[in-house]
Amino acid sequence: MTPSAASSSPGAAGLDIPEVTVAPGDTAATTLTVRNDSDIVEAYGLEVVGDCASWTTVTPARVSLYPGTSETVTIRLEPPRSPEVRAGEMPLGVRVLPAEHPESVKVLETTVHVERFRELRTELAPRRRRGWLRGRYRLAVRNQGNAPAEVGFTAGQPGEELGFAFSPAERTLEPGESAEIGLRVRTGKPVWFGAPVVWPFTVDTTESGDQEEPREDHAVRVPLDAEFVQIPVFPRWLLVLLAALLALLLAWFTLVRPAVRSAAKEAAHEAVQPRPTPAGEQGAAGQRTGTGTGTGAGSSTRPGGQGTGAPSGPGGDGSTGDGTSAGGGRQSSQTIDVQTSVGETKTGTYQVPADSVFGVTDIVVANFQGDEGLLTITFGDRKITTIALETFRNQDYHWVTPIKIPENDAVTVEVTCEKPGTPATGRRARGCHEVLNVSGVLSSTTP
Repeated sequence: MTPSAASSSPGAAGLDIPEVTVAPGDTAATTLTVRNDSDIVEAYGLEVVGDCASWTTVTPARVSLYPGTSETVTIRLEPPRSPEVRAGEMPLGVRVLPAEHPESVKVLETTVHVERFRELRTELAPRRRRGWLRGRYRLAVRNQGNAPAEVGFTAGQPGEELGFAFSPAERTLEPGESAEIGLRVRTGKPVWFGAPVVWPFTVDTTESGDQEEPREDHAVRVPLDAEFVQIPVFPRWLLVLLAALLALLLAWFTLVRPAVRSAAKEAAHEAVQPRPTPAGEQGAAGQRTGTGTGTGAGSSTRPGGQGTGAPSGPGGDGSTGDGTSAGGGRQSSQTIDVQTSVGETKTGTYQVPADSVFGVTDIVVANFQGDEGLLTITFGDRKITTIALETFRNQDYHWVTPIKIPENDAVTVEVTCEKPGTPATGRRARGCHEVLNVSGVLSSTTP
């Protein structure tokens, strides 16, 4: 800037300073001529006053003049490129203070036109987001210019797979003001299986009027790069797990299940095989005649007949047709019925008849009510077993070699009732009820 000033008034003198135009970050200069119209040597101090004082200087800041002489000083303006220096008109004053005549102080004024500059700073966080269908981002915007800016936002990608929504879509920012804008990114279709899909996109911040008022000092804004990683609904490890489960299922139906069924059939076949005949039933046919008679409550013995000395009967297995064993005895089956009240212990017995020996081969215990308590079976003075009632409903025991009980000894069943069960009628019984069936060969000890 080249304007100068002079004055012819007494004391210090100077013309008004012309208006100055300056751009933030640049330097502008003008001159001011000071003349001494007094009749003495005078020194003048020069000081900038007003809003521009912090970034304006006068060189030199003090001049000494002889009467009738003048000197030109330079006024230099260096506004910083900052939002604090607002665009528009700002007053500038230079105060001229005579050292000898301070009462003759003068303030010369002018107007400084600060040009507008635009500068937006943006930051997107995060730059990478993962999701099934949508992702959320935050866009931080700050107006670093020296004038209000109406800011808009645009987003784009190479394809059309993504949709974008800004909240709010536009915002007016004062110089130095910051704002946070929400960005929602959404895809149209889910990814069900496979690897994640990466969708790159860009976000740009625009200021209204950028295209209408282009300036050389505008910084070129580079769009912000970001990515949305669309993850599959079903991850890869789930597919591996499903494949493993399918393989195990196929192995079960093709390999394991047939083997299990075959083993079960073999076990069932073995379970239904006929039990070997006790030794007491395998005597020679026709050697002895059976003469004993059963005396139990449930006796199933039959009168003995004269032996024939040879196998007879429909079975052809060494037993006579009238139930007489060819080995000198006959099959006998006795039933002992024991009914006990709650908290009591009762005993049921079957006594072997005189002149007889009872060879026991089978016993069956029935707990048809599902009672709870204790049951003990004794052959004479020999305890055979003690079992808890609640562990069974029907229990059987078998011996290949008969257990012989001599005459006048007894098969004893002792029952202690703790809790009656519920029979098939559906109503809880008042007491415990157990039944023991003992079977074997009843042989006579007399010739």
